[in-house]
Amino acid sequence: FNKIDIRLGTIIKAEECLELKNPSIRLEIDFGENIGIKKSLAQLLKYYNPKKIIGKQIVAVTNFKPKQIGKYISEVLVLGFPDSENQPILIAPDKKISNGVKLF
Repeated sequence: FNKIDIRLGTIIKAEECLELKNPSIRLEIDFGENIGIKKSLAQLLKYYNPKKIIGKQIVAVTNFKPKQIGKYISEVLVLGFPDSENQPILIAPDKKISNGVKLF
């Protein structure tokens, strides 16, 4: 478990990527000064509007190898739990905390 680097970040940019096999939201997430801004693709369109999730704090794995998804690179893996239809619900703190803080 200690090998997986799970951090908190704030979504600073979000846009739909409907051209992908699995339509997704392309995210830019600020993980603070030490990690910086990272990009991710996540299949979140069932519950999340790209315009409304800017500013939302989320949890992601930051030390996996980047992955090519279509013409995009996903640098971090955004974490969530599946609903009854296996659609992701994002993990988010209930209080605002510093970007980049590590899960323990």
